[in-house]
Amino acid sequence: MTETGQQTTTGTRHRLPVRTLVAASIGNAIEWYDWTIYATFSIYFATQIFPPGNAALALISTLATYALAFFFRPLGGFLLGRFADVRGRRTAMMLTILLMAGGSLVIAILPTFSMVGWLAPVLLLLARIAQGMSLGGEVSNASAYLGEIAPPPRRGRYSSFFYISTGAAVLIASLLGVILAGTLSDDQISAWGWRVPFLIGGVLGVLGLWMRRTIPETDQFETNKSKAQTLRNPLLTTLREHPKAVGQLVGFTLLSTLCYYTFFSALTPYATKSRGADPFDVFLALSIATLLFCLLQYPMGALSDRFGRKPQLLVWSGATALLIVPLSALVRPGVTGLLVVFCVGLGLYTMMTSIAPAIMSELFPTELRGLGIGAWYNLTVALFGGTAPLMIQWLGGAFFWYVAVGAAIAFLTVLTLPETKGTVLR
Repeated sequence: MTETGQQTTTGTRHRLPVRTLVAASIGNAIEWYDWTIYATFSIYFATQIFPPGNAALALISTLATYALAFFFRPLGGFLLGRFADVRGRRTAMMLTILLMAGGSLVIAILPTFSMVGWLAPVLLLLARIAQGMSLGGEVSNASAYLGEIAPPPRRGRYSSFFYISTGAAVLIASLLGVILAGTLSDDQISAWGWRVPFLIGGVLGVLGLWMRRTIPETDQFETNKSKAQTLRNPLLTTLREHPKAVGQLVGFTLLSTLCYYTFFSALTPYATKSRGADPFDVFLALSIATLLFCLLQYPMGALSDRFGRKPQLLVWSGATALLIVPLSALVRPGVTGLLVVFCVGLGLYTMMTSIAPAIMSELFPTELRGLGIGAWYNLTVALFGGTAPLMIQWLGGAFFWYVAVGAAIAFLTVLTLPETKGTVLR
């Protein structure tokens, strides 16, 4: 078997190229680690980077910087996706992880407002823009890479590594927040402790860069690069020649994005502030469910290789449409109800995340794959993910009906998908 898994010797047992799969997935893990620690520690460094006279305004400014970075994801997906289609998946993935690691290190050593004035928030914004563009390119390029190196009968299994890394990174970032909060005083965290997680993120980025230096380029790219290089107006080409694929990608990404931000982001403040749940109970329930989320990825990927992508996506979207509102009634004080909400919600979500790279890679031909995924996936995430915290604040309990509508749209979208398990990529 080749390192990329494209060929196997007849009669021999297939061996996963684990090092290559981890190297391809580690970038996404570092990306989400950094985004999680920014959200977690923003309350501590807001008055360090912005004018300290008004703590509330400083926090709003810090969160606005967080939200603004979302809207650079489509630009990153477009530019870095096109770069990957023309110059190679491996080269593009090296660039995305370099941008993310650089952004983390800049934030880790950022001078405070008292030292350099308004240059501090400007530097923070530039670092976040780099990370936003990086994440836009990372998701599409790593998804394309995983899809292209996988043998057709095992594409679901290979894809599952993508969100194993994501779930593990989010869990590590959350645990790091608990450890620092338990060992340092609030004054110590505000003065310097908040820099530690960003420094760790930068070091992890360098490690990821080192791991990616030796991964092979995909055979799919090498065969189709000349076709990609001769394309003109590739974004318009996706709309003109593959409008159904664009609509399908937007349709199921809409729900995927809402699921991610509902369970990993929006539910925590909603449960504590609006429903009176104990923060420790919420964290415990989310941590257990996140562990379950990681453990289910590979089995779900394997199930899709055996029974198909479409049935799995129909169960995910249909069950989410039916259950999300009843589940929201269990968001209340007491760890049992919270555990049910998080475990059922994230358990269902693994049906999608385990095969996301496979599904997205199967929508577009190789010469358009990086750009097609990068542009349209990230535009959908920016619109529905970037606004999710605002929507839950505005809608309150009605937000879960909003998610149910998104799930119904995704269900109808999945009905239009062909079954692609075992197929050879175009």
